Amino acid sequence: MRANSSGSVLFALDLIALVIAAVPVVVWAPGMAAALPPYPATHLLALYAMGLYRRDALLDTRRSLGRLPLVVGMGALGGLIVAELLGLGAGDRLHQLAFAVLTLTLAAAAARIAFSLLRHGRFLRRRLLVIGAGRRAWDLAWMLRKEGRDVRYDVTFLHQRALGELDPRLEEGGFGRVIQPGNADLLSIAREIDAEQVVVAPDERRGMALEPLLECKKSGIPVLPYLVFVEREIRRIDLKRMELSYILFSDGFCFGLLDRVLKRGFDLLVSGVMLVLALPFLLGAALAIRLDGPGPILYRQERMTRDGRSFHILKLRTMRVDAEAGGAVWAATDDDRITRAGRFLRRTRLDEIPQLINVLKGDMSLVGPRPERPAFINALAAQIPLYHERHMVKAGLTGWAQINYPYGASIDDARSKLSYDLYYVKNFSILFDLLIILQTLRVIIWPSGVR
Repeated sequence: MRANSSGSVLFALDLIALVIAAVPVVVWAPGMAAALPPYPATHLLALYAMGLYRRDALLDTRRSLGRLPLVVGMGALGGLIVAELLGLGAGDRLHQLAFAVLTLTLAAAAARIAFSLLRHGRFLRRRLLVIGAGRRAWDLAWMLRKEGRDVRYDVTFLHQRALGELDPRLEEGGFGRVIQPGNADLLSIAREIDAEQVVVAPDERRGMALEPLLECKKSGIPVLPYLVFVEREIRRIDLKRMELSYILFSDGFCFGLLDRVLKRGFDLLVSGVMLVLALPFLLGAALAIRLDGPGPILYRQERMTRDGRSFHILKLRTMRVDAEAGGAVWAATDDDRITRAGRFLRRTRLDEIPQLINVLKGDMSLVGPRPERPAFINALAAQIPLYHERHMVKAGLTGWAQINYPYGASIDDARSKLSYDLYYVKNFSILFDLLIILQTLRVIIWPSGVR
């Protein structure tokens, strides 16, 4: 459930609020208390799936509170279904649902208000000592401000001439304090600012003394190189500063037979169930396409998957029949080639349902990098290093890039999405797949950047 460091604090507050809310139920309504266990579990799953532990939600309390009724309603309904299936408790289920919605809403709102008060105090700050104050350090500061796992950072940059030139943007942008230590040793500085972590991010590393870093580590202060810290903190790989030695010597990018068997089994089970459940929506969408104008209902297009293998992806047609008469082009904002029915299908992601057939056939997986067209891939690989490494796994119906980055149709967008795809490939696990599938629900209900 842990989305990020600050998110884990909010998760703990949610647990405390749920325990407090459960006390009156257990004391005054023991009959209803028997049906209680499923509700907190489905409630917390709904909060996670709908992104209420993400950084943007943590920073915008008003927006989070506005989304609570729908999210809590989903969680409460899920709890009711589980309680009914397991035969837990007794009494009027509708009354239980109404009571659960009220109680869970109050608990979730109280937790977020308490978190907001903590966030504006001094309790949720990460204290970092960054070695270096050049361009690399500025990149780090910028990413922490925009994408960091925590909502607030107190950063001290240690600048020495031997580590490279000072980037003036660090002082001008209010990203943190820049110090020039003189004769003070590194461990004393780290203790003085009460640093929780030391990040090694100089532009010039030749001749940098390692003994002071070792002293910090021996004293209990973690020391991380720039690329490792960025991957853990931002949850993507920084392609701008990427070094092949990091990919070569770090953990990850390794898939055993058991991993592949579990992933394939998971794909078959979940996609089969989803296809059956989605059949009524698929039939309704097909009817809407037919009524909207002439042309086929399904659209087949060549895409690329694991090991560079081509396959034909299946989608519900959302564009005019002559949409690519002039050749393959990326979709654009307010693309006039999209039909009226197609615009709705894209916004609700219903056009993606036939891809479940591709998953059953083994062309795709439920989770993986977005399948791109060979013509686009060749052009992107010529300009973006490591682009083909995303094909170490099958293309996916959803993925880490899809839930974290809006739809993009440019080289810069492709580079940004690749940073998420490589993070997924490097850190693949079945649990990671489950978390991505859960958060896909947020993208469906609150789409961002869909074209």
